[in-house]
Amino acid sequence: MCAKSSEHLPKPSARGFTMVELILVMVMLGVMAIVLLPRMNAAASMGGVAWREQVLSALREAHSLAQAHRRLVCVNVGGSAVTLTIASQFGDTGCAQPWLGPDRDSRYAHTPHAPATSVSPAGPLYFQPSGRITSDGAGASALNASIAIAGEEAITTVGETGALQ
Repeated sequence: MCAKSSEHLPKPSARGFTMVELILVMVMLGVMAIVLLPRMNAAASMGGVAWREQVLSALREAHSLAQAHRRLVCVNVGGSAVTLTIASQFGDTGCAQPWLGPDRDSRYAHTPHAPATSVSPAGPLYFQPSGRITSDGAGASALNASIAIAGEEAITTVGETGALQ
């Protein structure tokens, strides 16, 4: 019988990457970061614009609903959602029924990554069937409010006319 000699065994191959390959990959990652990061920041900043448009759309919907249905519509603007509720019948001073948004959700507008949003003066906005925006369901006091969205122009309401700017 013949013993195997080391001459006939395959040589172990070297495994891993060469220094040149590693440096090339790091340079390519650096170039990609330089090119893509500004685009990602631009896309993130568009989120504020989109959120402002969603809030404004919800307010316009509330204004139209109140006049079309001849019922009070209440709007709550929170940090990441805008909810609309509507009165059960004409003459009610409170809103009991949720108004479903375009995606059939009780939040008319919502996003988990919304910029900081606040209403001044704080509290719900009451859209009256007459077109006025008030600070109470009975419609006693017209409300000029400002909805601040971080990094965006504020949305203002003119209580007597119901205008949104």
